[in-house]
Amino acid sequence: MQAVTINPLAPFFIVFNAGSGHDDVAATRTIIETLLTEAGREYHVILVEDASLLPHISAEAVARAKVQGGVVIAAGGDGTINAVAQAVLGSGCPFGVLPQGTFNYFSRTHGIPSDTAEALQVLLSSRAHPVQIGLVNDRVFLVNASLGLYPKLLEEREAYKECYGRSRLVAWCAGIMTLLHEHRPMRIHVEHGGQAYELRTLMIFVSNNRLQLERIGLSEAKAVEQGQLVATVLKPVASLTLLRLMLRGALGQLADVDHIASFAFRQITVMPASTLLYGRRRIKVAMDGEVSLLTAPLRFRLAPEELLLLKPEVAPGENPHDPDSL
Repeated sequence: MQAVTINPLAPFFIVFNAGSGHDDVAATRTIIETLLTEAGREYHVILVEDASLLPHISAEAVARAKVQGGVVIAAGGDGTINAVAQAVLGSGCPFGVLPQGTFNYFSRTHGIPSDTAEALQVLLSSRAHPVQIGLVNDRVFLVNASLGLYPKLLEEREAYKECYGRSRLVAWCAGIMTLLHEHRPMRIHVEHGGQAYELRTLMIFVSNNRLQLERIGLSEAKAVEQGQLVATVLKPVASLTLLRLMLRGALGQLADVDHIASFAFRQITVMPASTLLYGRRRIKVAMDGEVSLLTAPLRFRLAPEELLLLKPEVAPGENPHDPDSL
């Protein structure tokens, strides 16, 4: 699918999560309203005070946008963007992003600035480009989805943020504290390419984000640009080894590490061993930083349709708005 030119009169329906990021909500909203008013663009800011209402409110925004030929925009972190994208996928509505989170991997990958005013200029001037979406069962993930250690790390990180604020430093400290504990490995059954494997692992991490994979140094990052997902399997290791792996990941040096195996795919099925023994059960899965309970077996695949994302005309492999690339 080619990029699509957006009607310059198409109204914006902005789903704004008041709990995302660390910026002042009122100040950010003022920037949005001032710039869009100056641009003469019709807009509707839908403020979300309760994150549990995001799916419902996002669905309502999509319904309104479909009737009025509008654009649905997520203002928040990766979790907020995920919830809104879940509602937009398959609707035919163009999708936009105003990043407000801590890491913002999805927006950074697609060259969308973290500054609200600059991101608004992207929304006002860009065409909609098709981008691939990952699914686990029927749930969307834009950046990554995982089970095992990573969902636990996210839950404990969220508890730390509630106490100490939302920042990358707090996130890193929370991760270190989590990794210092001992973790029991999972026994899982994986079906891939017509073959079945039995594995013992601390975590399966499935990525749909080239930038994140490049940051930790995995050579499979390029597979995402070639229409695939990438699974990373962490073998059972001691806590001190986990900390060393975390440091190597921060330095972009996880390539060819013995304790990690990665492979690209279009579809895999993952079942915990307990599922085979006791039947279907629900398991914690992290998707773009948010943890949910899904019913096993878990089917990871590419969505059959793409998301029409408003983004700059960025050449493959380039990201001029990513400060970490400078």
